[in-house]
Amino acid sequence: MTSRFFILGAGYSAKAFAATRSDPTIDIAGTTRSTEKFDALRRVGIEPILFDGEEFSPDLLKSLGEATHLIVSISPEEGGDPVVEMVGGDLARLTPQLRWIGYLSTVGVYGNYDGGWVDETGQCRPVSKRSQLRLEAENQWLALGEKAGVPVAVLRLSGIYGPGRNALVNLRSGTAKRLIKPGQVFNRIHAADIAGALWHLAERDLGGVFNVTDDEPGPPQDVVTYAAGLMGVEPPPEIPFASAQLSPMARSFYGENKRVSNAALKGTGYRFRHPDYRSAFDAMWATGDWKGEGESDARSPMKR
Repeated sequence: MTSRFFILGAGYSAKAFAATRSDPTIDIAGTTRSTEKFDALRRVGIEPILFDGEEFSPDLLKSLGEATHLIVSISPEEGGDPVVEMVGGDLARLTPQLRWIGYLSTVGVYGNYDGGWVDETGQCRPVSKRSQLRLEAENQWLALGEKAGVPVAVLRLSGIYGPGRNALVNLRSGTAKRLIKPGQVFNRIHAADIAGALWHLAERDLGGVFNVTDDEPGPPQDVVTYAAGLMGVEPPPEIPFASAQLSPMARSFYGENKRVSNAALKGTGYRFRHPDYRSAFDAMWATGDWKGEGESDARSPMKR
């Protein structure tokens, strides 16, 4: 039977997933809140379906009914995941062909570990409200999948980067910063590895919780410095974190300090395309795809 993927919330990661489809017979449909995004989705092979987050249209119900694999990338809300609330206990009836569910979550559910290592067996103690809601949604989808007899893979993602969303882009636009907070580290993940992990788990109908993150948690300012070296430009000046002008959300990210292990995903046989930021930035710089959709020529002139 031909696989048909349905993506609830076809955003940045979903487009990377569709763009790496190796079998052209696999159908992919995905929802968006805006018809203005239809063309961008079609360019990567996603059949766009409008979804306002409040009501299932006939087109959406048809795609759910045909789906063999479901990927969920919609932000949860107060009171629970909106799709789970809409589905209720009817997932099996709405998706009679469903074999697998993938839920995109965040490593933020672990909270702060003061720079220590954490894996999927670690206690979740989310600090921010958005991470608390993600953890609740994880549990909702795991329970829904168990009731429907469908494996659910929860992918806990670290800081996402890739074409159009990276330190090279920020340097070009003049928005890159080197904030210095001693001892602070972050994990990160290239969009190609989110896509790769999704394909890997879906093709094997694997359920469970998996950290999708690189091998090398490190200081965020090091990434900016490395990107500046590739560009041949001076990195921005160092700014002490204590005196930095940041939004409450940006500052909250620095309140969580941990090193996240990806050993469980590797244990399933997955091999990362970009196990660290240096290999990823080298590849993006060499190909020019760091600029994002519709741009090329990695070494075009830059303002210095």
